[in-house]
Amino acid sequence: MRIIDTHAHLNDERLYSSVSDIVSNMESDGLSKIINVGYCQQSSETSVKLANTYKSIYCSVGIHPHDASNAHTSNYDYFSSVATNPKLVAIGEIGLDYYYNHSERAVQKRVFVEQLELASALKLPVIIHLRDAFEDMLKLLKTNLHYLNNGLVLHCFSGDSDMVHQFLNIYPVYFSVGGAITFKNNLDKKDVLSHIPIDSLLLETDCPYMTPVPFRGTTNYPKYINFVASKLQEWFPERNIISETNANALRLFTKLNN
Repeated sequence: MRIIDTHAHLNDERLYSSVSDIVSNMESDGLSKIINVGYCQQSSETSVKLANTYKSIYCSVGIHPHDASNAHTSNYDYFSSVATNPKLVAIGEIGLDYYYNHSERAVQKRVFVEQLELASALKLPVIIHLRDAFEDMLKLLKTNLHYLNNGLVLHCFSGDSDMVHQFLNIYPVYFSVGGAITFKNNLDKKDVLSHIPIDSLLLETDCPYMTPVPFRGTTNYPKYINFVASKLQEWFPERNIISETNANALRLFTKLNN
């Protein structure tokens, strides 16, 4: 069975020139579908273009918290205009990032909620970026539950088991994991993941970032998702990791079934 990579950035300059080769090798690399994720207007447009060009690539559109200060209603107009595209599976990545603070926190929160509202209106799930803003994210999700009608995923989840339960207490969240689980400094990750329900886990690469061991320090590629799946299968041998995570992806991102 081949794997669904639920979060990639083939629109990044490090990968864009290689997209044709990446797609051509997907079958031999053990990949079935890739969701290419937007993070600003330009990257979202490229994401849609790639999805329209390649059968096995799907897309999302959104404004990353780093770019929140540049968000404009014209961005939302564009996202709405492509929402009916059968290959557009979500709004994202959107969220909060207090580690870098490239945009003011108040602006990040406003733009995040605006995009939650947009996703609700467009009947699309959301892909959430969350870094060092756990409490504020919980508060925003609790106060905006009326917009969470179509599902959400915490991309590249890096929280602890307590965070898992706090999110699940407010909404049936999906948790996506990637190359970081293979890092030596993530020895507690097995325990954290054991708290995630069997039907709430997704696989991703976040390529070209977060390259798994043994290629850490180099450019990440979708094919390296196999190292993520293998690590999970090693930790949880009683589970069928690929089958389960693929089923979860198809349930959350319903357009992947098209």
